[in-house]
Parts: sequence; C-alpha cells; structure tokens
Amino acid sequence: MLIFFLGLRPSPMQNSIVHKFYSFCILLGLFGLLNGTANAETQTLHLTDGQTVAGDVVSMDERGIVLRQADGKYSDHIGWAKLSQDNLKDLQGNPKAAQFVEPFIELSAQDKAKRTEIEIRPVPRLERPATRSLIGGIFTSGIGIFLFVLIYAANIYAAYEIALFRAQSPGLVCGVAAVLPIIGPIIFLSMPTKIKHKETEWQPPAEEYIEEPIPAAAEEASAAEVASAAHTAAQPVATSYPPAKIFARGQFTFNRRFFETQVPGFFAVVRAEADRDMVMNVRSSRGTYTAQRISRVSMTEVNLQVEKEGASHDVTIPFIEIQEVQVKHRDAP
Repeated sequence: MLIFFLGLRPSPMQNSIVHKFYSFCILLGLFGLLNGTANAETQTLHLTDGQTVAGDVVSMDERGIVLRQADGKYSDHIGWAKLSQDNLKDLQGNPKAAQFVEPFIELSAQDKAKRTEIEIRPVPRLERPATRSLIGGIFTSGIGIFLFVLIYAANIYAAYEIALFRAQSPGLVCGVAAVLPIIGPIIFLSMPTKIKHKETEWQPPAEEYIEEPIPAAAEEASAAEVASAAHTAAQPVATSYPPAKIFARGQFTFNRRFFETQVPGFFAVVRAEADRDMVMNVRSSRGTYTAQRISRVSMTEVNLQVEKEGASHDVTIPFIEIQEVQVKHRDAP
C-alpha cells in the first residue's frame, strides 16, 4: 500500500502478498460476524404486566436486560423485577445473568427448607477417662493419698485426746483407732468416763486387851515408864495427812466435765466432813491459786473462790491456762 501511495508500480510478488492480506482480513471479519451472530441469544420475555418482548440479548446489568428486536431496534432496559418467574429461572442458567436474577426469584417451600436446613457435622470429642471406684481413685492420685494420710493421722490424734478425756488407756484407744478408724474413737467417746476408786486398805481387828495382875517390882517399873511416857507426850507429835491428788495437763484434759467428776465436793457451799479441810491448788500461767470452793464453771473457764488477806473473792481462770490441779489437806506441806 505504501508503494501504491508513492506512485510506484508493484511487482507481481508484491501483488500476491497484498491479495493474500486482503483475503485474510475479509475472512477474519466474516468469522467475527458469524461468531457474533452465533453468540447472540434470542429470548422471549414474558413481563408481569402481560406483555411479551422477543429479541436477541444485547446486554445485561444490574438495571435489567436489553434486547435487539426483529426490526433492528433496541429495547429499553427491562428491569429484572418485571420479568416472570419462569424467565428469571431460565436466565439463572446464564452465568452473566445469574447474579442479577437470583434476588428476584421466589423460592418454593422445599427450596427454602433446603436453604435453611442446618447440616450437623460430627465434631471431635475428648475421650472420657476410664471409670474408677471411689477408693481406687483416692489411691491413684497424689492428692488422694495425702488426704488419706492426713485423715488417718487426725483419727489417731483424736483417739489420744479421747483417751485422756475418758480416763482410758491411750495405747488401747489408739490401737483400736488404728484398726477401726473413726469408728473406734466414736465408741470410746460414747463410753462413760472411767473413774478410779480408792481401794480401802484391810486392817486386822484390834485384839481384846486383858488386864493381868502386876507384881510389885513390875509396878515400880511401870511407874517409871508412865513418867517417861508423860514426858514424851508433852513433846509435839507429827500428824499424818491424807495423800494429795495431783492432776497434770497431758494426763488429764481440763474442762467442765473434769471438775464435775474429779472434784465434785468443791461445788457445795457446805462441804462434807471428809472434804471440809481439803483445798485445791490450781497452777496456771498467771500463777498458783489456793481455792476453797468452785463458785461457777462454764464451757471455757472456771471461777474459783480464794482467800486473800482474810477476804474471799472469785478468780476466773480459762481452761487452756491451767497446768496442774492439786487437791490436798490445808495443813499439809
């Protein structure tokens, strides 16, 4: 072509190349025309107002669809809402129109059920541990073994305290508690306090004295012995007192029951003849008190009536401060 514009005469070879180029362009244009004609989709649309529009689909967008009618004219944008449900469902198969027509398609009850159906998928679950008995679970756990040892030791200690409280043998009560935990201490706690009674010493009966006649020589000797005895009687004679009772902490538990069972005579305002000269020495962390009487006892403390400078007054001592209780004669050292 450049040769043509320049006014030069082309050679036969150049003419052949130009004819081939022209032929290729013509074939390419015919192919594009045929391809556009083949791709043009003819649609017959039924509108909701009863009209019918037919033609080839030119374009589709969010505003609607444009058709080229048989007379060559182009229709206006036909909104998707104006199309019938059948046309919308047909256009749903078109990839270009599917995204626009889907919001306008009315779903049937079955389609709604399928869309709203919840698919339950299996989820991974943790395996449950093997079921064990209560005793097996205790002895297979470190915490369980620790709690068992702690409860067992508390059981032995409770048995020891119960033995002191009930005046029983600590070895016996602790041994039973070791064999029968919890049950053994309950049995001894339910038993009454063991009170030790003082055994009366047996004395032989006094022999009957028979006076025999005394010779004269014996009478003189007897007179001398009488004089010697009178001189001895003038000297003071040591008096014997009943043995003192000592109750120490550790061997006895000082509480209300202790005073009610061990020293019941000190609660009376007027004591019996046998206990009239007895006093009670209470040694505590505050000091030592000599009590004549117990005026009151509660669950945590005892009130003692003591004499000081010729007058009596009450002293309150908590049980936890008492170290020792001694009952003895008032004149005993």
